[in-house]
Amino acid sequence: MNTFGDRIYLDYAATTPVDSRVVEAMLPYFDHQFGNPSSVHIFGQEAEAALEYARETIARILGVTSDEIVFTSCGTESDNLALRGVAFERKIKYGADRILISPVEHHAVSHTARQMADHFGFRVEFLKVDSFGMVDPDYLRKVIAQDVAIVSVIHGNNEIGSINPVMELGQICRNYQVPFHVDAVQSAAHLSIKGLDEWCDLASFGAHKFYGPKGVGALFIRKGTPILPIQTGGGQEKGIRSGTQNVPYIVGMAKAFELAQTEGLSMQSLLIQLRNRIITSVQNEIEGCRLTGHPTERLANHASFVFDGVDGNQLLVLLDAAGFACSSGSACKTGDPKPSEVLLGIGIPPKLALGSLRVTLGKYTTPEEVEKFVIALPLLINKIRNMSLVVKGL
Repeated sequence: MNTFGDRIYLDYAATTPVDSRVVEAMLPYFDHQFGNPSSVHIFGQEAEAALEYARETIARILGVTSDEIVFTSCGTESDNLALRGVAFERKIKYGADRILISPVEHHAVSHTARQMADHFGFRVEFLKVDSFGMVDPDYLRKVIAQDVAIVSVIHGNNEIGSINPVMELGQICRNYQVPFHVDAVQSAAHLSIKGLDEWCDLASFGAHKFYGPKGVGALFIRKGTPILPIQTGGGQEKGIRSGTQNVPYIVGMAKAFELAQTEGLSMQSLLIQLRNRIITSVQNEIEGCRLTGHPTERLANHASFVFDGVDGNQLLVLLDAAGFACSSGSACKTGDPKPSEVLLGIGIPPKLALGSLRVTLGKYTTPEEVEKFVIALPLLINKIRNMSLVVKGL
């Protein structure tokens, strides 16, 4: 049920509201069953039981064993643990020092890889992507070798929506016995990922992308994958990620994941209809626009564009004033807008990349809201372009 009043939320890729059933599942673990799961008394035992039930729930949905699930604080931490933990361990054991990523990764992966190259002696190499931001499996076959520490590829792209051929990429890595990590933070809400252990070694998740709480995530680590703990301490999470577990949030994540991978998947066809309505309308009604990402092999809720002669940040401000919450690919909060690395990575010119817009739908989005948006957007685009002409004195 939409509880946003007159405002229309179209930024579900940024975060999602917490489902009321998730909140209900979490509440007892804030006050009544609040124990530390590492404690031996009954309070600790109750918390540990809830923790392990949540772990088993997520493992069952993924089709893996519960000891292959490690809880973290968010998707970003999961990405960091995967890259650092595996790369450091393989460098220590085998001298492997190459990290292969795509040029369209989330910053949690790209910035982590960059730091490892700048300060820890790794070599970062970028896999080739096409104009839709999808990794070329044949190129991976050419460059992969035993000196690769880890390959990391985003599953569903957060910025342009394209879905990578992760199963094929993972099989290539498996053939060379090179660990393959998938950033599944965006895709977990929209794609079935059961049986992922057949094609990947590590996968990152963040609860707030599928109607769970912020501040909790998980990392799937396939049995036998070499990984060095990055956060040390009391040895929680089988020693891989120390720190007292956030039991209420973990319980919430498991409930949200269960809902996302059941009833959430059942509404994908409706989201695709709404998404396609936006894409078709924008392409038909607005000149000088370009869809970014693959036209069909994209997340069900995701529409993204660049507009010629439009400042993306200015567009977001006008949309917000008109009651629409959307997102842009540029760094709009830094005071120094820069073209998106993802858009540059798929060959979009820097000036055009500054005119980006991301519209992402969710389970509370209605057809009526979409219709209001597709009517308003062309008017706002024209307003910006006309203002630009006035400034230029044309």
